[in-house]
Amino acid sequence: MIEIQHLTKVYKLNKKQMLEQKTKDNTKVAVRDLSVSIQPGEIYGLLGPNGAGKTTTLRCIATLLKPTEGEVSVGGCDTVHESAGVRRQIGFLTNDIKLDPQFTPAYLIRFFGQLHGMNDADIERRKNDLFTYFGIHEFADKKVDELSTGMKQKAAIAVSLVHDPEVIIFDEPTSGLDIITARGVTDYLKHLRDQGKCIVISTHIMSEAEKLCDRIGIIIDGSKVCEGTLPEILASTGTDDLEDAFFRLYSEHHVEEMMGGVHA
Repeated sequence: MIEIQHLTKVYKLNKKQMLEQKTKDNTKVAVRDLSVSIQPGEIYGLLGPNGAGKTTTLRCIATLLKPTEGEVSVGGCDTVHESAGVRRQIGFLTNDIKLDPQFTPAYLIRFFGQLHGMNDADIERRKNDLFTYFGIHEFADKKVDELSTGMKQKAAIAVSLVHDPEVIIFDEPTSGLDIITARGVTDYLKHLRDQGKCIVISTHIMSEAEKLCDRIGIIIDGSKVCEGTLPEILASTGTDDLEDAFFRLYSEHHVEEMMGGVHA
């Protein structure tokens, strides 16, 4: 179970970043007062445009970032004060973290299995299960640098899940993948969900969120503007598909921001 209570994350900007973002303010609020509860046996999707705060939220869950305000817990462990307990429970995958190009999938899955305290027999069993599902056996002893984009992603997923974690945190899991590889990844996430795993993903792909997620939280400019099942979101926005619902919420959010600026 993942519990996020009033999460706020503020970054300090250097002069170069201030110039790039055309602002005189030396701080940026990436996530603002976000509260979310994610249960075992469900896939929760954080949906939003680039820069909405999705990756920052996932990094706070994965203990890579500390909240500026608020609390995050995973399986009852606080991400700041009990970070080791959190890391034992999670599998985390993001496109920003690359597998070392000089090593092979076979080496990496053994290395990370040992890092998680697994014995050789359990590592071999997990390696066989994951490599079989993702079709990695043929490429197990090739250097990561020699693999296709899709095979690199599948190898990264296998490595991140070697210890059979109860909580799965995937940032844009199908980004840049061809349709066949992407389908294999989403089908495996459904398989993990059916095993009772607690899964949270970020995505900006509407069709992926519609087909994959049991519940969706839409965040814009760091704030959660809507949450629910797909039928609930469509009903609340009076729309027929998630893309229309998103654009309605996006427009309303920015109108509210503009009106707030006028009143200020």
